[in-house]
Amino acid sequence: MPLPVYRLRRWLLAAAVVFTAVVGGMYFYARVRARNVLKEVPDKIGYDIKQTATGFQFSKSDGGRTLFTIQATDVKQFKFNGRAELHNVSIVLYGRDSTRFDQISGEDFAYDPKSGDVTANGEVQIDLEANPAGLTGPDQATPKELKNPIHLKTRDLVFNRETGNAWTNAKVEFRTPQATGSAVGVQYAGKANTLTLTSQIHVLLTGPDAAVIDATRAVVTNATRQIVVERPRVERGADTLRAEKATFFLGPDNNVERALAAGDVNAETQIEEAQRKAHPAKNSRATGRPLPALRSDPSGGGQSSKLHARADEGELLLAHNEPRTATLSGNVQLERVGAQPLQARAGRIILDFAGRKQLEKVRATDGVRLTQQADDRSAKPSGPASQNFELTAPTIDFLLAKGRVLDRAVTSGAAQITIFPAQNSDSNTPQAPRPRTAVTAGRFEAKFDQTSEDRSHLAAIHGAPDARIVSINPGQPDRVSTSQTVDAAFLPQGGIESITQAGGVAYTDNQSPEKRTQVWADRARYTPVDQTIVLSGNPRVTAGGMSTTAQTVRINRATGDALAEGDVKSTYSDLKEQPNGALLASASPIHVTARQMTARSSPGVALYTGNARLWQDANVIQAPSIQFDRERRSVTAQGTSSQPVSTILIQPEKKSAEPPPPAAKLTGRNQKSSPLAITGTQFTYTDAERKAHYEGGVVAKGADFTASAQTVDAYLLSRSQTSGTQSVAGLGQLDRVVAQGNVVIQQSKRRAEGQTLVYTAAEDKFVLTGGPPSIFDAERGKITGVSLTFYRRDDRVLVEGEASTPVVTQTRVAR
Repeated sequence: MPLPVYRLRRWLLAAAVVFTAVVGGMYFYARVRARNVLKEVPDKIGYDIKQTATGFQFSKSDGGRTLFTIQATDVKQFKFNGRAELHNVSIVLYGRDSTRFDQISGEDFAYDPKSGDVTANGEVQIDLEANPAGLTGPDQATPKELKNPIHLKTRDLVFNRETGNAWTNAKVEFRTPQATGSAVGVQYAGKANTLTLTSQIHVLLTGPDAAVIDATRAVVTNATRQIVVERPRVERGADTLRAEKATFFLGPDNNVERALAAGDVNAETQIEEAQRKAHPAKNSRATGRPLPALRSDPSGGGQSSKLHARADEGELLLAHNEPRTATLSGNVQLERVGAQPLQARAGRIILDFAGRKQLEKVRATDGVRLTQQADDRSAKPSGPASQNFELTAPTIDFLLAKGRVLDRAVTSGAAQITIFPAQNSDSNTPQAPRPRTAVTAGRFEAKFDQTSEDRSHLAAIHGAPDARIVSINPGQPDRVSTSQTVDAAFLPQGGIESITQAGGVAYTDNQSPEKRTQVWADRARYTPVDQTIVLSGNPRVTAGGMSTTAQTVRINRATGDALAEGDVKSTYSDLKEQPNGALLASASPIHVTARQMTARSSPGVALYTGNARLWQDANVIQAPSIQFDRERRSVTAQGTSSQPVSTILIQPEKKSAEPPPPAAKLTGRNQKSSPLAITGTQFTYTDAERKAHYEGGVVAKGADFTASAQTVDAYLLSRSQTSGTQSVAGLGQLDRVVAQGNVVIQQSKRRAEGQTLVYTAAEDKFVLTGGPPSIFDAERGKITGVSLTFYRRDDRVLVEGEASTPVVTQTRVAR
């Protein structure tokens, strides 16, 4: 950003020096020569004229010092019309203080007494030279050393003695050690004391600041010591500066003290973004040498971009020909096209110089807006999507190194950084509203890194205090995180790589209270490309009645999805009792622990992995992974053969024939129960259905039996049926169990096999079918039939058969 402003300063300075020299010289020539020479020549012809070896010479003196001398090979005065002619004229002007040694020469001059016009017929040569030692040297002595004379050449110059005006429509050429140039037409107004270069002003500035300056018109006013140039245009290599008008204010020594450009001030420059490769090209108008070509093909190893700046007005203040401050004001706009497109807007930009033309500081004020477009050409195809960013602030101060390379920038007032994804500007279809992220802080400080080409690019921004990040997605509430400080790191191709918050980080997604996610941590790192925030340092998350702690927590601010890792502990509170539920129907909190947790804000599902354990009251589910749906109070667990899903249910024991004790009557608990542990590789449960489904090597272990099958469905009693009769509060109580596929029941003295088992908890009864079923005990031997019914607490076994499948009993005979 500072490069074009630095070049603007050089352009203004170069233009000021050249126009001061040119116009000041023309003014000096018109005023001194016209008034002190041409006006007096006709009156002096025939008086105080002496003949020399080369012709005629006469002079004018004042106070013992010569003001000027005139030499001519021939002087003629025509009596019939009063006209006079001078041939081969040479004039030397010393000035009243003898500080000049200006020389004017021409072939012919003519004087018309009727019109009062004095006309130079043909070419006029003028050399303007200062002579500071004139008073200390002998009168009319040539300076010991001629330094930087200004040479001018024109023709047909006319001076009117009555009005004091002088003019010519011819071309005026001038030359100095630093510049050459020309103009067409000169007008000098004696009474107004102004000099006008009427058209086609062209200046060629040579040396280190080689440039071409063109203008349509220039006016010099002696009373106010101003030079006004219309439609100036400055070209320096690939750099261009133009305006409607430029005004130069001169000091007593004719040096420019102030320059003012007004009316649509525009500057353009070509910026090198990579290696510069020279080859024959168009000649520079300033130097006559080939300009180095800028490679714009990314595949060729180099890029270039064009930068354009405009303002309503530009002002430059100088001291001893060195710039002090430069100011651009009024709708200041800066735009870089090409590599890393950039747009800047401000009401005013002030440039401060530290001497030797070194730019030290740039201050942008009055509503600064800086927007940078990401450079897709520098991004990798497999890399993150490009991001654009915008910085707004009342004031931004840019500090430079080496007078041209940005080092850092500091904002004043309420500042904001906005990040949003790039979109295809070439598309003709309407663009949908884009998500964006806004970062605010009390103060931002930006750091710029220097490249190998001695340029700078934005590397990092630090903001403090009261840092705030707001993620804005159309149709969704704003997601907000706050902290004490914020640090943004930028990608080389443009856009923000990450934003880090530290010190009392707090985050909320501003959803309705039942769905709201809130986070607290010591530190948070946000990446705009995927809108993910990573929290560390005692992070705690609350979401829709769930509270989670972990070592780190990741949250996608766009979707609300969260990932917790390391010692995950979750608690689901604010639960309402579900009378028709069973395993998770209590109003007590549900707790989950695991190594990792993935949660989704919609439909409120969380997946716990790594030694996951879920429990409510005495109901416990353990598995390598557990997925819990809070809304449905459902669980899906996944295990392996070595680490199966494990649950504990309650099976009632046989009712006692004896009356219950008084305490049991008071509590309503007149039935004993025993736990039933069931394991399998897969487990699903939904509280509204009160069915626990197991698959994959299912094993159920009771107090005195073990059963295995391929699948098991355990149906539970509702909480309204068990809340007054459970011996252990909260445990899910069995209603019945249906097992299928290679069913095996093992008791201490029995073993039964079949394909389908139905267990009824109220009757403590097993019904085994399919296979055909068989039962074996040590006393009775093996019995098979169509169905086997046996009771766990006694020895009764009911065997049913059919005509085609009779009951078979095999009895072991002792020998």
